[in-house]
Amino acid sequence: MFVSQSFTPTPSGLACDDVTVEAIVGHVGTPVYLYSAHAIREAYRALDAAFSAYPHAIHYAMKANSTLSIVQLLRSLGSKVDANSGGEIQVARRAGYSPADIVFTGVGKTRDELRDAVADGIGTINAESAGELDRIAELAVAQGREARVALRVNPDIDAGSHPNISTGLRVNKFGVPLQEARTIYRERKARPGLRFVGVHIHIGSQITTVEPLRRAARTLAALALELRDDGFALEHLDVGGGLGIAYDGQAIVGPAEYAMTVIPEVERCGIPVVLEPGRSVVGHAGALIARVVDTKCYPDGRQFAVLDAGMGELMRPALYGSYHRIVPVRPRDGEESPWDVVGPICESSDVFATDRQLPPLAVDDLVAVLDAGAYGSVMASNYNRHLLPPEVLIDAGQWRIIRRRQTLDDVLALEA
Repeated sequence: MFVSQSFTPTPSGLACDDVTVEAIVGHVGTPVYLYSAHAIREAYRALDAAFSAYPHAIHYAMKANSTLSIVQLLRSLGSKVDANSGGEIQVARRAGYSPADIVFTGVGKTRDELRDAVADGIGTINAESAGELDRIAELAVAQGREARVALRVNPDIDAGSHPNISTGLRVNKFGVPLQEARTIYRERKARPGLRFVGVHIHIGSQITTVEPLRRAARTLAALALELRDDGFALEHLDVGGGLGIAYDGQAIVGPAEYAMTVIPEVERCGIPVVLEPGRSVVGHAGALIARVVDTKCYPDGRQFAVLDAGMGELMRPALYGSYHRIVPVRPRDGEESPWDVVGPICESSDVFATDRQLPPLAVDDLVAVLDAGAYGSVMASNYNRHLLPPEVLIDAGQWRIIRRRQTLDDVLALEA
């Protein structure tokens, strides 16, 4: 029997917050993303409570899931946002956030994005380089404004996660080398158009041990103290995000342990912290529901279950080799056996699981790919002209479509 924070087996099949998956699928079809509002609230509140002893602000990282209703739900809980593009900033504004609620991060901000961010008065622009600071200053002066900025620092710390989601090593493209940061701040301290309000660090995603988080917080605090000696009146230390979730039941860092790791390192500065959680807030809350459209059994005994969802709907397994639990919505009687669970895309990498122990599967069975609330729908594509799936939010025993299923007309409307 699997354990899920959001999706549980019942006599009527898999259910999410007292609503059966089959009841929803009967109305909206498959594939479909389902989210538990309760799980999102609980995850957010646990993190907020863990840091309650120290001044802090939570900026939800929209890159994890930027569906408008999800972002609105986080706003109702008191969250602010971390945006990685001009598009995410616009979604945040439509969700009701003020510019002051937004931290603008991102390694390749365009001049147009920066111009708009300065004009809007975005709360903090986390600059990626000395050159970006200079471009921000030029744009701010041209507008007769002062941009609130911080510099992202690369501390060369191994987050211990997959190389594709590690962002704090010297070989990664993010931020400026730690040893250059103080000089960059000093050289631009009096530059018109810039107001330095913080310093930023983010070493990666799906971090499951405390030591990288401790080292990052310690490094950030040490730099902040040096900058204070240089006369900078910083308003916050942005410790980034990266807190992981238990995809396969492994032991991970929880909110309380995270706070107990970070707070002792930063409290010597006496400066509030900014947190940028994404996956840890929405990851467990979502599942991708798919239907078995074919099964195969090869002479060597290898069994394939082909789903109507694949890497176009959930890229993580193909991109990172990541693990997601997979469970039948209504399990059949019979012994478990190894299955390769695959998608319909014309790529050999379109595989959700290999040799996964599952009950018997047959055509038209429904399966749930769990823990898909983060980096799922937000990374979906139209490869092979597959249409983006709908998204459904379940809240207090009720459900509603928060993003309808895409149509081919939607896609072709962009083409001449």
